[in-house]
Amino acid sequence: MRPLAPLLACLLLLTHAALAPAAAKQPGPAKTAPDRRIAMTVDDLPWVQLPQVETVSILADHHRLMAAIRKAGVPAIGFVNEGKLEADGQVQPERLAMLRDWLDAGATLGNHSFSHADLHAVGLPAYRDDILRGERQLRPLLSSRGQTPHWFRHPYLRAGRSAQDKTDLAQFLSAHGYRIAPVTVDNSDWIWAGAYLRAAAAPDADKLRKKLRRDYVQYMGRKLDYYEQQSIALLGYNLPQVWLIHANALNAACYGDLIAMARKRGYRFIGLDEAMRDPAYERADAYTGPAGPSWLHRWAIGEKKPASFFANEPEVPEWVMNLAQLDSE
Repeated sequence: MRPLAPLLACLLLLTHAALAPAAAKQPGPAKTAPDRRIAMTVDDLPWVQLPQVETVSILADHHRLMAAIRKAGVPAIGFVNEGKLEADGQVQPERLAMLRDWLDAGATLGNHSFSHADLHAVGLPAYRDDILRGERQLRPLLSSRGQTPHWFRHPYLRAGRSAQDKTDLAQFLSAHGYRIAPVTVDNSDWIWAGAYLRAAAAPDADKLRKKLRRDYVQYMGRKLDYYEQQSIALLGYNLPQVWLIHANALNAACYGDLIAMARKRGYRFIGLDEAMRDPAYERADAYTGPAGPSWLHRWAIGEKKPASFFANEPEVPEWVMNLAQLDSE
């Protein structure tokens, strides 16, 4: 037989080891999650397809979007093209009422120019005129709610072909009480929206549209992840992001799911004013090329980051491109 005392000692040692606190393993420092804040911005109000379609044809989707915005209860700002309010040169009361719906839903409004003008195509003088035409209804509408327009969003995100154009435009906007509303979470929701409209005529429309909605929300999640990583790589932290979507049928159907997806990733929704208080937004926009990229990429271009920095951005799947009848983003 083995002596009893050594056996008891062995058992006591084994028991002590099993019950020892996990802290004895000396864990490394806990990782801090990125600061995840985001501002929701919606372009091309009152509706992307106006004035090419009859107002009555889009009202159901408009009301669906308004209901989703009210239910989500997060700050949002919509950017208005006043030219979409008109038919034959006359403002249509029901389209102006659509803008009031945004304010009633708790959102605010900004200027997106009258005609969705392309600065690079029309030049700075005509562009300035288009901005002022874009506040003829907007300014009194906001004034009736005790507000003033103070955000301007570039159509196509084209912000100037030269540093001088950028400086001159910034001075003009400042003189009229505006700041430029940048975009960091850039995406091609307009392609998905085009596919969604075309899917309505497909033999299996309901099934196809359901798949589009599901895959679209997943695509947007990948975009959030990508631009979070880009921000950390460029700035060392995740800045308060600014997300761009458009006023269209797809986003009317998916707005609540988009909000839920971002929240699941840990994002908290804030107003554009709060987001823009981050010092990163004081950086100069050095980009003068023909496209309209994310401001994170504009800053990266200004720092002469290599092509590898911009790699792996999520793309629209080929089947969606085909359904939208487009060859490239």
